[in-house]
Amino acid sequence: MRFLINVIESIEKPAHSRLEIDAIDALNDEMVAAGQRVLAVGIASPENSIQIDNRDGEASYIQESFTNSNEYISGFWIIDVPNQEIALELAARGSKACNRRVELRPLLG
Repeated sequence: MRFLINVIESIEKPAHSRLEIDAIDALNDEMVAAGQRVLAVGIASPENSIQIDNRDGEASYIQESFTNSNEYISGFWIIDVPNQEIALELAARGSKACNRRVELRPLLG
């Protein structure tokens, strides 16, 4: 089963500390060694967003995020594990390593 673990960032929270980055790297290494990690990436903050709307065949570009929130997704993992219990465990470990809340969602298909 594949799951998405979103890291939830707050605009009020300072950037990751060296200890948090080391903990994230260690968790990534463990997931890779166990064959659980499919992908892990960080995402630029919302001020770097560009919305593209080409539904009518004429693309428009808007340089802003689609959300107006103090929280945003700052990175994610895609994991492949046998069941939701293991996914929940890895999400909890990810929350601890990042020192942030995370969101776990199953991937469809």
